[in-house]
Amino acid sequence: MKNILISRTDNLGDVVLTFPLAAYLKQYFPGSRILFLGKKYTADLIKACNSIDEFISKESLLDDPSLLKSKNIEAVIFVYPDKDVAKICKQSRIPVRIGTSHRIFHWLYANKKVSFSRKKSDLHEAQLNFKLLEGLGITVIPSIETLGTLLNVSPKSEIPEAVKSELYSAKKKIILHPKSKGSAREWPLQNYFSLAKRLISAGYTPVISGTKEEGQKMRNEQEDFFSLPEMIDLTGKVSLGELISVISKADGLIACSTGPLHIASALGIPTIGFYPSIKPMHAGRWKPIGKYSTVLSLDKYCVDCAKGGNCICIESLKTEQVFEILEGWNK
Repeated sequence: MKNILISRTDNLGDVVLTFPLAAYLKQYFPGSRILFLGKKYTADLIKACNSIDEFISKESLLDDPSLLKSKNIEAVIFVYPDKDVAKICKQSRIPVRIGTSHRIFHWLYANKKVSFSRKKSDLHEAQLNFKLLEGLGITVIPSIETLGTLLNVSPKSEIPEAVKSELYSAKKKIILHPKSKGSAREWPLQNYFSLAKRLISAGYTPVISGTKEEGQKMRNEQEDFFSLPEMIDLTGKVSLGELISVISKADGLIACSTGPLHIASALGIPTIGFYPSIKPMHAGRWKPIGKYSTVLSLDKYCVDCAKGGNCICIESLKTEQVFEILEGWNK
């Protein structure tokens, strides 16, 4: 096969955990081109993966369903089930169309259906992606350690000059990414603030990342959150591509289960991630797979998380516990 399309039209962390699949296919089929179909907002991240030759946005495809016909695609893997994309791929007469048999619309639009359940599996998300390769006759499921070597990400964007001057003058930069747009169980903002003060007293520079809306939400929750003079506020000031470049220059990143956590891990930056213990949100399914990643999670069933409320287990993780792990990065 020379032209293979991977379709994953969900979010940043999910996309990062699909990069090892792209790298593996590129190795398995020497000389092949790997195309990646994703949401427009994930473009800078997908272009940062050196295993991917071309990015196609879902939005462009919906505007022009004939877009795929000129790509000579021989196989498409529906890593994330997307009815609109699957329908267009069949209309484009892509010869091999692989999807999970658990989606009814794949019985209409996929001609290679693989039976497995992500929710019930004990495999990591990055490993589960490889189950779909059964549609190509490939049955390998790499170890987490092997997958970590297949991320192959490097920054492609320049850091804005105003941000660059502020960052380059800072010492031992630790990125704190407190929010998750509601997609994960979050460590309390007060804990991040306490950690920021602890970092400053130890000679580090805390860098706060997030969207403009998340920055405002932090201010609403805690008025003095950005009051520390040594703290660098990047909320709403950089694009995704620029954030990837900023992360690549950091000495560490701390967050809950979010895209920036996975991006930092893929770049080889030390990370600490907060995870609930309940399935399917637990670290066994969603932890970052880079070599220098640490997960903090209590080994217990969390009733509050199961109900969808605040996770007392994550809230109980202490600032000093996080700081001790962080200090160990320098040893």
